[in-house]
Amino acid sequence: MTTTVTDAVRVRLFAAAKAAVGAPEVTVSAAATVADALEQVAASAARPAEAARVFARCSFLVDGVAAVDPATPLRAGTTLDVLPPFAGG
Repeated sequence: MTTTVTDAVRVRLFAAAKAAVGAPEVTVSAAATVADALEQVAASAARPAEAARVFARCSFLVDGVAAVDPATPLRAGTTLDVLPPFAGG
């Protein structure tokens, strides 16, 4: 199945999440929730187990708004930012 812009979720990855996945950004088929999208990203990651471990510590933005609950719904065309904890201040 080919994913098009209209039925996809854009996932932008930063720091450790980017390293574990092996890319700064991926597009997944429309996912019902943040957890669904992360599962798809981890499954296709360069290091799937590491990606899942990193995602467990991350915070998320859905179209720029904080999403605390992994059950947060996603719409097609949504951008999900995956933000690992950053050191320093």
